[in-house]
Amino acid sequence: MPPKELVTKIKLQVPGGQANPAPPIGPALGQHGLNIMEFCKQFNERTKDKQGVVLPVVISVFKDKTFSFIMKSPPVAIALKKAAGLAKASPEPGRNVIGKVTRTEVAEIAKAKMNDFNTTKLDRAVRIVEGTARSMGIEIVEKK
Repeated sequence: MPPKELVTKIKLQVPGGQANPAPPIGPALGQHGLNIMEFCKQFNERTKDKQGVVLPVVISVFKDKTFSFIMKSPPVAIALKKAAGLAKASPEPGRNVIGKVTRTEVAEIAKAKMNDFNTTKLDRAVRIVEGTARSMGIEIVEKK
């Protein structure tokens, strides 16, 4: 059997276990003629242990109207907010520091996200996470 012909890839961020046909999922899948409820069922089944955690998902759409999807780990910003105990990022990053994370927490987040980053070196991944923290108004400290 020849490989299926890929039409497009759709990237969405969906809370775990909470996929439903409402926007953004419904319109994104509907315009490609996919079975929206089938995606929702499969996604919710795979993410029932990650309720409410925002997960990036890449949906590959094939010519015969079938699909497959890959889930990635939660965004760095969400992990940083959790580590710093924040509800949201600073409205004025660079001026207002609203939280602190330790270097070890940054390294843990970097290790967890290594598969999704475009680097294989941990020190580079740590720098990516530090940059995200800075842009959110979170200070990186040695110890809390």
